[in-house]
Amino acid sequence: MRKISIAVTQMTCSWDREANVRRAGELVEEAASKGAQVVLLQELFETPYFCIEIDKAHYKEATTISANPAIRAMRKLAAERDVVVPVSFYEQAADGRRFNSLAVIDAGGDILGVYRKSHIPDFPAYEEAFYFDPGDTGFKVWDTKYVRLGCGICWDQWFPESARIMALMGAELLIYPTAIGRPTMGSADEIPNSKPHWQITMQGHAAANQVILAASNRIGIESGNECRTQFYGGSFIAEETGAKSVELGEEDSGVAVCEFDLDRIAEFRKAWGIFRTRRTDLYEPLRAVRPPEYLMAR
Repeated sequence: MRKISIAVTQMTCSWDREANVRRAGELVEEAASKGAQVVLLQELFETPYFCIEIDKAHYKEATTISANPAIRAMRKLAAERDVVVPVSFYEQAADGRRFNSLAVIDAGGDILGVYRKSHIPDFPAYEEAFYFDPGDTGFKVWDTKYVRLGCGICWDQWFPESARIMALMGAELLIYPTAIGRPTMGSADEIPNSKPHWQITMQGHAAANQVILAASNRIGIESGNECRTQFYGGSFIAEETGAKSVELGEEDSGVAVCEFDLDRIAEFRKAWGIFRTRRTDLYEPLRAVRPPEYLMAR
């Protein structure tokens, strides 16, 4: 049996970058002490979710990979605790572009590579197109010490194509560091509850591809110039049928850990025959057909 123990985490974030990195490190330590071999931290945990507003002042939060303090700290922990720690960060590229990126740190502390977020949201409370260029890495899968890992970032999780491509590339575990909540654009606005929709969408990716899926979200209330968002946590791990195995609450700062048998899941996938019976000859409309115009407008 090939066993894998996975942890999801969640925490609040302030403008004290050093404190945020320290708290993230404490969560990694806690998860490792509970047997976790892969520890997933939330999206852009070094700062509050600055994409809640449009402000050029936040450009200064971007760093190169080599200069990023969170990556440096998590590489040290990955080496000390022999755990895999993907790190979400605001990347400043050498050519001047900025990306919402994920550095995949293997057990032992080596950086296996970087994934740059492919799908970029562009609407109030999630003004990411103002801060990030669309990712240019394509979808990525890495052979870590413990598991073949496919990585998306937040908005990527709404696209079944992303999950399917990574599964076809051999991913045994899909991870999504996330920042999502209930935004209000004024005191009279009703707060929509997207949490069930958010979770069910990713549970569907796990079920359709018959892989483990983990998502780590932030918690707490954060405010911008015209918006206030309650981040609702709900970090969870889904098993290969899509059922949730563990889940954190809306206000829980901490970790949740679950163990899986990768060999058993591989036999389960083989028995179902999903990948053997695919009809790639029918899938060209995914590229060729344009959605109705009303779906394309902001």
